[in-house]
Amino acid sequence: MVEKEPLWTRNFMMISLINFLGTLIFYLLIVVIAGFAVDEFHASTSTAGLVSSIFIVGSLLGRLLTGRVITSIGSKRTFQIGLIAFFITTCAYFIALNLPVLVMVRLLHGISFGIIGTTTGTLIAQIIPASRRGEGIGYFSMSTVLATAIGPFIGILLTQNTDSFSSVFIFNTILVVACVFMYFTVNLNTIQAPMKAKNTVDAPKEKGFKFSNYIETKALPISIIVLFIGFAYSGVMSFLSFYSESINLVKAGSFFFLIYAITILCTRPITGPLMDRKGANIVVYPALIIFAAGMLLFSQATNSWLFLLAAGLIGIGNGNMNSIAQAVAVKSTEPHRYGLATSTYFIFLDIGLGVGPYLLGLIEPHTTYRMLYLAMVPVILLALVLYYFLVQRKNQAVSV
Repeated sequence: MVEKEPLWTRNFMMISLINFLGTLIFYLLIVVIAGFAVDEFHASTSTAGLVSSIFIVGSLLGRLLTGRVITSIGSKRTFQIGLIAFFITTCAYFIALNLPVLVMVRLLHGISFGIIGTTTGTLIAQIIPASRRGEGIGYFSMSTVLATAIGPFIGILLTQNTDSFSSVFIFNTILVVACVFMYFTVNLNTIQAPMKAKNTVDAPKEKGFKFSNYIETKALPISIIVLFIGFAYSGVMSFLSFYSESINLVKAGSFFFLIYAITILCTRPITGPLMDRKGANIVVYPALIIFAAGMLLFSQATNSWLFLLAAGLIGIGNGNMNSIAQAVAVKSTEPHRYGLATSTYFIFLDIGLGVGPYLLGLIEPHTTYRMLYLAMVPVILLALVLYYFLVQRKNQAVSV
């Protein structure tokens, strides 16, 4: 029996922890920063929304630039620059003494987060053994999933049990300091070497202002699928509290993301290795069907059990689809362009998650939340059809 190549190395665990803490800071702030703008600076609702959403704009800018920078200077130096910028901007909330400064801090914080998120994803793709890439990326992406569930919970807990928002900023400062300490436990020299060699050969081809210098075209098909998936899920993420209140299931709504995270934790150890053995298709199609079924049940839930069952199905479907899609994006290209493939994947995911709430928010006054979520079912099924034509038929969904 052939022994498996090691996956849970120190590099893998530390980079995953840094990604977890960075994402935790993001989701912790996203649920409290609008309230901070209103309470401290008497901002209007629309301005508070800008303070919250400008972070996503910064993240998109950071991701767009990072893939190109990684191919130019390597993942090690990019990670160092991103971590320094993330440390400075996380601490900068203490000097946000007025709204313009706060907006600028949010934008710069978003850019640095985009750099960190893209670089950690790239580093993970580089250090995971090729035979365990689906499994490894699945476990790595769990760090993001846990942060999306724990971050909002901690943010609300801190604001409800302390007298000022300073406690949130202090807590985040502690987390980012922990990220810096973890960085010094990672051996990036072994990660950097293969990328430099490849970059040296291909450097002349990378010069100039070309679309392919910023977007990995080979990762576009699966990234387009992810855009639709992100759009469908964005309404759940943004309007869950309003929906649960409108159908009198507020208590169940408070457990939604917990159930969502638990189902992903339980299924990722299965879907990742399954993808490595059998290829992406065997996971993608069931995941999208389960996601559609979960969204259908979510739109029609009338009691807590159905509501939380829907949360579980959405977790199994959407959560696993995201990790598999990231693995497919990385597999579709050459190792020296892993950074571009990772940034392309996250750019399209962020567009779906960012544009979705705005567009759905425009539609909601003319319908109901139930109808809004029901309309997401065909969007998910469209993603399934697009996967067949854009990915499977072009032989991009292969064993990773």
